[in-house]
Amino acid sequence: METFKIEGDYIELIALLKAMGIAQTGGHAKMIVDDGVVIRNGEVELRRRAKLIPGDTIQIEDITIELT
Repeated sequence: METFKIEGDYIELIALLKAMGIAQTGGHAKMIVDDGVVIRNGEVELRRRAKLIPGDTIQIEDITIELT
């Protein structure tokens, strides 16, 4: 499990994917979300700009990210 510290109140989902190096570009991040492989707190997250907050857990295939 990896952790990611949010600077501010939240981070948008596509920004997190780029910051973690999971997506190379914004377009790539959008495709990942649209494919339905992003799990937020146990449920599929399809909103590209979902506001992620500390305490959220994101899972993408075999990658798990805990937000702090």
